[in-house]
Amino acid sequence: ASGRLRYGPEYIIPAPFDPRLITSVPVAVAKAAIASGVAQKPFQNESSYRRQLSVRLDPTAGSVQMIQDEVRAHPVRMVFAEGEEESVIRAAVQWRGLGLGTPILIGREQQILETISKMGLSGPESLEIHNASLSKQNKVYTDFLYERQQRNGFLYRDCQRLVNQDRNIFAACMVAMDHADAMVTGMTRSYYVALKEIQRVLSPRPNERMFGLSMVIAGNRTVFIADTTVHELPNPEELADIACQTAAKARSMGHEPRVALLSNSNFGNPRWEQADRIRDAARELDSRKVDFEYDGEIAADVALDPELLELYPFCRLSGPANVLIMPALHSANISAKLLKEIGRRTVIGPLLIGLSKPAQIVPMGSTVSEIINQAAFAAHEAIRNRVAPRLQGSQRGSNQRSA
Repeated sequence: ASGRLRYGPEYIIPAPFDPRLITSVPVAVAKAAIASGVAQKPFQNESSYRRQLSVRLDPTAGSVQMIQDEVRAHPVRMVFAEGEEESVIRAAVQWRGLGLGTPILIGREQQILETISKMGLSGPESLEIHNASLSKQNKVYTDFLYERQQRNGFLYRDCQRLVNQDRNIFAACMVAMDHADAMVTGMTRSYYVALKEIQRVLSPRPNERMFGLSMVIAGNRTVFIADTTVHELPNPEELADIACQTAAKARSMGHEPRVALLSNSNFGNPRWEQADRIRDAARELDSRKVDFEYDGEIAADVALDPELLELYPFCRLSGPANVLIMPALHSANISAKLLKEIGRRTVIGPLLIGLSKPAQIVPMGSTVSEIINQAAFAAHEAIRNRVAPRLQGSQRGSNQRSA
């Protein structure tokens, strides 16, 4: 009667669309069959079997599962900034249940606990709750924010008010000062409002661009689209930077990048003035001697269709592109949203790339699964940030020994 799929007197037989019919019930049945001796071919790896079932239900599961497996091996402290929202609370509880680390909810403790009780969720003691206005860290965070913003027109009391009242500011301060590993927000505010708040606290990573990256998943095919959120009309150098960073991100997720610098023309036909930026970006990549395939300017259909690619034997792409660098923000953003709404493709993101510390902004109205997915990408970046300094240190040590 309540509409919540929770086992009890009113919910014994699973509803037809309960996702656990795909991912949980078959595993339980298989384990019972193995234990009773009925099963003649027991599965060798339960998590692998569960992953195969998840992929049948959701095409993103394969890509996301790889990320979650790495996070599970290196659990993180994840801040859910909008901690009083029902969907965010559900995501935090699932985060803990999936073994991904410690979920931290920002909000009023009594309000959060009452919502958890009303939703019938268990395990509130496994959640860490911080009320921004009552935190013992407020002065530390205010000092930190004031140091950053005092020459941007902010008084000390302005920073104090932001830390006390703005959950995104408070959450970003936690991440900035290493009291948490990463954060996720966006359910209650527009993307650009949330981004502006985060930027008050977190800077771009040195020598990198900040931009939005959307992942489009169709069956076994994954395509990365950038920049979908930040640069309105990127110049050739910015396009080249975005291409390099997107290629690196794709490679970190197990995809060998083939980068297409997109336009509405193919290699000078027809000759559009705006396509000059794209050709110049390709020349910029030439000068950098990058370690991935790329070409442009090229139209989207040619970049993605192997038969059309054959019409251009000089093209440097060995196969269909899996990284699409868009000529402008509007074309990138519109394309990603059209693919999701009309093309019925699965779109993850936009993922925020290039910040000094991991923070992700989900679109308003995101599902629990989408919140967890973007939190997992933030956590994955946090893990990479931990590992990178150690790798650099070990490389320096080996170089010194060889010297």
